[in-house]
Amino acid sequence: MAKPIPFLLLLLAFQLFLRSSTAAYSIGVNYGTVADNLPTPSQVANFLKTKTTIDRIKIFDANPDILRAFANTGISVTVTVGNGDIPSLAKLPAAKAWIAANILPYHPKTIIKYIAVGNEILATSDKSLIAHTLPAMKALKSALELANITNIQVSTPHSLGILSSSEPPSTGRFRKGYDTRIFAPILEFHRQTKSPFMVNPYPFFGFKAETLNYALFKPNGGVFDAATGKNYTNMFDAQLDAIFSAMKKLGYEDVDIVVAETGWPSVGDPNQPGVSLENAVSYNANLVKHVNSGKGTPLMPNRTFETYLFALFNENLKPTISERNFGLFKPDLSPVYDVGVLRNGQAHGPTAATTAAAPSSSLDRRWCVPKSDAGDEALQKNIDYVCSNRVDCRAIQAGGPCFDPNTVRSHASYAMNAYYQTFGRHDYNCDFNGSGVLTTVNPSYEACNYPFDGQKMEERSVAGGSMRLTCGVKEMLVVVSSFIFVHVHLLFIL
Repeated sequence: MAKPIPFLLLLLAFQLFLRSSTAAYSIGVNYGTVADNLPTPSQVANFLKTKTTIDRIKIFDANPDILRAFANTGISVTVTVGNGDIPSLAKLPAAKAWIAANILPYHPKTIIKYIAVGNEILATSDKSLIAHTLPAMKALKSALELANITNIQVSTPHSLGILSSSEPPSTGRFRKGYDTRIFAPILEFHRQTKSPFMVNPYPFFGFKAETLNYALFKPNGGVFDAATGKNYTNMFDAQLDAIFSAMKKLGYEDVDIVVAETGWPSVGDPNQPGVSLENAVSYNANLVKHVNSGKGTPLMPNRTFETYLFALFNENLKPTISERNFGLFKPDLSPVYDVGVLRNGQAHGPTAATTAAAPSSSLDRRWCVPKSDAGDEALQKNIDYVCSNRVDCRAIQAGGPCFDPNTVRSHASYAMNAYYQTFGRHDYNCDFNGSGVLTTVNPSYEACNYPFDGQKMEERSVAGGSMRLTCGVKEMLVVVSSFIFVHVHLLFIL
C-alpha cells in the first residue's frame, strides 16, 4: 500500500508546478460602451466568465441589457447614476423610483455590489451637482433599505483633483473649502454605512519624463517622504497614500478605499509622451500583481485594494486616440495584451456565440509570445539565444518588417515565436525559463507576419532545442523533488 504514495505525490507536485507557472489574478474592469463595434452584453458576459478571471465590472449607467446579461454569472456589477440625474435623486420618492426601475428587476440574480452616484463630480465644478451628491447618496441608501436590500453599497468616485497637495504623500489634503464642508460629511456617510471611498488614481496623468519608470512600476530610485520615513517605489502607492493622508487629517483613516478607475493607454497621438503598448503592459500587469499581493502601501500595509482597471475594451467613439486605446481587449474579444487575467494563461478569440469573425484566432494554431510580466533583461536574453541558434532574425533588424515598434518586448515576441515554430512547436519550446506563453491569437500586425507552423530550416540546431528542453525539465524536477522530499518527510513524522 505504501508504493503508490510517491507517484501520487509526484502527480500532486506536478499539478502545483503547472498552476504556479500560469498564475491568474482577480481584478475588476470598467466596461464602457462608447463604441459602435462592441460584442453584445451576453457575449461579453460569457467571455468574462469562461475565458478570464475578471470577477467584477463597473458600468457607467444602469444599462438593462448588461444587467440582464450578467445574471447568474457570479460576476458582480457596479452601476452608475448619471451626473445629470443626481439633483432629482436627492429626494426619497425619486430615489425609490430609481431603485425600483434599475435595481429590483435584476438583483439578486445579477449581483449588484455598488451604486456609484455620478463620476468625478468635484471635477465638474458644478455647485448644484456637488451640493446634491451626498443627499442623493443618502436617499438611494434609504431606498435600498426600504426595499430590504442591505448588501448594495452606495458611493461616488473621485479624481485626484480633490486634493490640494499630494507630494510627498504625507502632505495629502483635500481642497480648501471642500474638506470639512463636503468630504467630512461624505466620509461620515461611508463610515456609518460601511461603504468605501472611491478614487480614480491615474499615474498616467501625473508623470513627468524623469518619473516615467516610477509611474510604470519599473526600477527607479524611489521618492522618500521625510515626514513619515517611507520610501515610495511607485506613483500608484504614493497617490493612494496621499488620499489616505487627506482622510486621516479629517479623522476618517478607518474608511476603506476602492480604486474605481486606473489604467494606461497602449496607443496615443504621435510623439505623445509615455504612450506605448510596452508601457501599458508594464503599468497594468504590474498593478494587477501589486494590488493582489496584499502588500498594501507604505501607509496602509497588508491591504488588498479592490481595483477596477480602465478599460475592458478599446472604444472607437472616444474623442482622442489615447482615450480610444485604454482597453485590455479588442471588440472581437482578442486581447490587446494580457495582464494575467486570462484563464490558463492562454488568449482566446470570440466564442462560438460571437458574431464577430476571428480569422486570426484558431485552436489549431498557436504562437509563442512573452508573458506579460517578463522583464526586458530576460527577453533580451531570449533574443540573443534564439538569434544565435540559426533562427532567421532578419525581420526584427533595422529595415525589417517587424523592426517597429523598436522595443525589446516586440522583438522578443517575434524571435520567441520563430524559435517555437522552427523547432517543432512543442510546449517546452515556448518555456524560455518561464518567460514565454502560448496564445491562439495571431500576434501579426501590419507588414509583420508571424508564421504559425514555421518554415523548416535546412540545418536545425538540435543542440539548441535539446538545451531548452533540458533546462525546462531540470527546473521542473528540482521543484517536484523538493515537494516530494518535504511531503514524504512529513509522512514519516506523522
